[in-house]
Amino acid sequence: MTHRIKVAGLQPVQVLAGLAGIAFIVFGVVGFTRTGVGDWAAQSFVLGFSVNPLHNLVMVAVGVLGLLTALGSGLSRTYGWLLFAGFGALFVWDLMITGILAQNPAQEFGNPLAVNANDNWLHLGLALFGLLLAVMPARRKLVEDEVPVVPEPRSEAFRDEPDTVTPAPANAITEPLPTHHREPVTQEQAVVDPKTERVSKDKIKH
Repeated sequence: MTHRIKVAGLQPVQVLAGLAGIAFIVFGVVGFTRTGVGDWAAQSFVLGFSVNPLHNLVMVAVGVLGLLTALGSGLSRTYGWLLFAGFGALFVWDLMITGILAQNPAQEFGNPLAVNANDNWLHLGLALFGLLLAVMPARRKLVEDEVPVVPEPRSEAFRDEPDTVTPAPANAITEPLPTHHREPVTQEQAVVDPKTERVSKDKIKH
């Protein structure tokens, strides 16, 4: 009996990726209810986090991507790496925008996502969550495989013999033919040869 290891069904990383996708979509939709979709310069707050229409659109897009990647464990881990890289870079940029880091190489772009100090720590938390998804181990199970039965090799004496037996013809006789057995005659039943007037001794029953 041989054994092999395979991934066992729905993985925890897929569940977390799907839940994260739903959370991002809900957050983005709620943000749209506060800012609307007509004025891209509008700014509002959701649970203390600063949002604008572009910020909401990014959240919805990240959420849809999470739901799609939740269909496979490998895709869910890739989604985790994307969250880690994207929100990690956004966190560093947030620090520059809010003045925590003095140097801002993208200063000419201003603050397109309308982030504030609370958003900085939210993005840091999302980056760490993405790293968790990326390194989460897969749950596996042991599967037993039956060993196929291999016929034993034939000896040298029988290798040249055909494997099949030629069938007998349909009209062939398979049962032994009956043999006729002649009972010996008694002395009274013997026929006397008229020439020799003798009886054959092997025909007389003793």
